[in-house]
Amino acid sequence: MDTLAKAGGASGPGDIPLHEFLPKEAPIDMAVQPLRRFEPPPAPDFAPMWTRRGFILTGTAILTAAGCYEMYRVLQVGGVTVLESIILLLFVLLFAWIAFSFMSALAGFFVLLTRKKNELGIDPDIPLPAIQSRTAMLLPTYNEDPYRVLARLRAIYESVEETGYSSQFDWFVLSDTTDPAIWIAEEKCFLGLRQDLGHAAAIFYRHRPENTARKSGNIEDWVKRFGAGYESMLILDADSLMTGDTIVRLVAAMEAHPKVALIQTLPVIVNARSLFARWQQFAGRLYGPMLAAGIAWWHGSEGNYWGHNAIIRVRAFAQYAGLPELGGRKPFGGHVLSHDFIEAALMRRGGWAIHMAPTLRGSYEESPPTLSDFAARDRRWCQGNLQHLALLPTRGFHWVSRLHLLTGIGSYLTAPLWLIFLVFGILVSLQAQFVRPEYFPKGYSLFPTWPAQDPILAAWVFVGTMGMLIAPKLLAFIVLLGNSDARRKFGGSLLVFTGIIAETVLSGLTAPIMMIFQSSAVAEILFGRDAGWQVQRRDDGAVSHRDIVSTYSVPTLIGVVMAISAYAVSLPLLLWMTPVIIGLLLAVPMAVLSSSTGSNRTPRLFKTPEQTAPPRVLQRANELASAPHSSLACPLHELRHDAGLREAHLNNLSAPKPRKRGEVDANLAIARAKIEDAETFEDATGFLSAREKFAALNSPAVLAMLVALPETV
Repeated sequence: MDTLAKAGGASGPGDIPLHEFLPKEAPIDMAVQPLRRFEPPPAPDFAPMWTRRGFILTGTAILTAAGCYEMYRVLQVGGVTVLESIILLLFVLLFAWIAFSFMSALAGFFVLLTRKKNELGIDPDIPLPAIQSRTAMLLPTYNEDPYRVLARLRAIYESVEETGYSSQFDWFVLSDTTDPAIWIAEEKCFLGLRQDLGHAAAIFYRHRPENTARKSGNIEDWVKRFGAGYESMLILDADSLMTGDTIVRLVAAMEAHPKVALIQTLPVIVNARSLFARWQQFAGRLYGPMLAAGIAWWHGSEGNYWGHNAIIRVRAFAQYAGLPELGGRKPFGGHVLSHDFIEAALMRRGGWAIHMAPTLRGSYEESPPTLSDFAARDRRWCQGNLQHLALLPTRGFHWVSRLHLLTGIGSYLTAPLWLIFLVFGILVSLQAQFVRPEYFPKGYSLFPTWPAQDPILAAWVFVGTMGMLIAPKLLAFIVLLGNSDARRKFGGSLLVFTGIIAETVLSGLTAPIMMIFQSSAVAEILFGRDAGWQVQRRDDGAVSHRDIVSTYSVPTLIGVVMAISAYAVSLPLLLWMTPVIIGLLLAVPMAVLSSSTGSNRTPRLFKTPEQTAPPRVLQRANELASAPHSSLACPLHELRHDAGLREAHLNNLSAPKPRKRGEVDANLAIARAKIEDAETFEDATGFLSAREKFAALNSPAVLAMLVALPETV
């Protein structure tokens, strides 16, 4: 029987008084939604959004038209050639992307400046409201460090307990871990957590032997088995932190608005150690709230879901968020990787409201420590978002939900578009430099057609484009100037302004590198390469110089080729492309610098309020995570010598998966054969591969055979 073990007692050998405590299963149907069925989404009872959306879309259209006209004036000198027409088209697409983001930031600026409240009426400054409904706190984990994961979970648990509403919450650790050592370490950490929290704590652990559909499948499995017993579920990630105050306010908002299916918070990055993570933390903390306030203002009840630090109404999720399995081969086929966007769109299609609460504080996450780790995570997200191309035609989606999908797709397609734009810019300059004008063109003409551009106007177009990229940062700085408490916690106006300049320079240098990485990712996906699901690093970001040179040699080489090509055309073209070329040429030094932590022991630049005045939940999580603990080198040795842990492990195993007649688990069969041939326990464990150990850990019979072997002959 698949159980959720709730065990108490010490984790010493043989002294764990175990008992099983299962929450009563409350099955709920979660059928996959037919994507072609037309269900026009009813409008939730909130303020109409047409005026707000008209402001965003009209502003974007006006800015794009103005930029297009100015770029046309740059290119039309002597007539527009075919290459110049392509450049103009690419510029319009890319400039529209920048204008769209700028308009959302501008909206957020006015929202924060006027302190306008959101439609849900969530006010973090009023006394904590009372709640009555039951909420499940779900923490899916996959091959993560269990000591740090459960340290964060315990800090959240204690924070909720301080609110006085802990009896309204049940806690579930939902493991999809495939590494045998991490799996047993999770169980050992869980037993220690249960001992510390006591038998009254409603905290449970479940391990899935097969991580079908990854995180979305993990959540779906829980919903089908236990979902009907809860009004809402709050989804956490392995690096999530939330205060009890924030969690209770989210539950209260769900109770006050019965037509809302999901409320997404704005997670703030914390615990940054490397230079890269610290400037990401600074940028997200300073610019993020303004941009989030803007998109929440015009998204309204058609908001989006980011997969974690959000509360979801279980009934709405079970009824409408069943995900399809996409047809065809990976990377476009199979299970949906970026499931969160689709789940939000499906619930909205069913008539439920999706909202964001950007001003609700107390929601935290961590950042990848290096540019390489960021790119690796981005590669998986790229594949997931490009899968959405197949889901865009889904009937019944609200047009704003389709816009979310297009935005996610566009965030990755813009990288190769920028690269193509730069390449065609070089080609146009080559054409102007080396292609002889046609003195006798076809048709009547008094003058030859000279391929040329207006360099002065081109410079102004460049300045205008950069201005739209930098302006939101200055607007966020103006908002900060009006908040004396936040300004003090950031370290003061001068330090913040210096940080903005430094962050802009560093981000500008790394942007061309990410352009190459993202363009490469898109190309790999288009050629059929599956990214899989890699574990995200969450340490201090140490990377060997050899790995850095190997990873960043391609961007450097592309920078060299661009520099030579531009210089071969003209010195002005080289100067115009300098921001991109310098970033590529400095790829290796930037990777080394950004992954460094030695100079950040007592940081002042890029300081954030969470560093100046850390919230209690963050302090507690870091305190628990830094506590000394013994590493678990061999899970099989641990189970052999710890009878209590072994009993808990056996009680927590899932029922064997039914197999077709004649079907055999190859890893389990090989593990059994190796154990039968081994003379000692050490021999057997030395012979078994990681997959064979995992199979043995899932089989009580094979595990018993292994434990029964003598230690030595």
